[in-house]
Amino acid sequence: MPRRSVFGGKASLDSESDYAPSTTTALPEKTPWPATFTDGLPLPKMIVFDLDYTLWPFWVDTHVTASRSRGSSRYNLKPLDGGLKVKDEYGESYGFYSDVGGILEALRTKGIRISLASRTHAPDLAKDMLELLRVPSGSSSRKAYDYFDVEPKIYPGDKRDHFRKLQRDSGIDYEEMLFFDDESRNKNVEILGVVMRLVRDGVSVHEVDEGVKDWRKRNQKIPN
Repeated sequence: MPRRSVFGGKASLDSESDYAPSTTTALPEKTPWPATFTDGLPLPKMIVFDLDYTLWPFWVDTHVTASRSRGSSRYNLKPLDGGLKVKDEYGESYGFYSDVGGILEALRTKGIRISLASRTHAPDLAKDMLELLRVPSGSSSRKAYDYFDVEPKIYPGDKRDHFRKLQRDSGIDYEEMLFFDDESRNKNVEILGVVMRLVRDGVSVHEVDEGVKDWRKRNQKIPN
């Protein structure tokens, strides 16, 4: 699979040999809510995200370089810009796509459950990144990890297994779940009844709106 690099907020497809680690695009002062969150029509009870090239523009298991701190189970990472980015051992900085923080805050405010389904081979590193990255919330900020109120499923394997465990832990029907992922092979979760939105350049307000519309259409939630 070719890797996507992000430069100046635009994504392009590069070969693996040409790839250079990417950083998040500049954060806007305030991310607008998805329009579907305020139009009065039904919303999913839970929204689930992949991580790599969905919430952030890199593969955490191949692009972030960090060893475990001596005498600790945590990785040697440092927060930057008040936690909007994280720096690895080579000084490369990493963060979310620009709309992600505002989307997570909007979901929390709307009371929609949030979780993750990632097949990364570096689950502990991904979790440490999420513990260090922060999301602006009013006049302060919150740890990104705290937004995922259904225990994230971060481990290699078929994502249908991730969703079976998410359903078990949340008690929410598959038909009430909306999933965002950048790999078409993970469409197999739709066998369970989950609606998946395939994203090409990361999660954005536009992608969330389109995903909610897909979910409404699939589940006949749009009034005649």
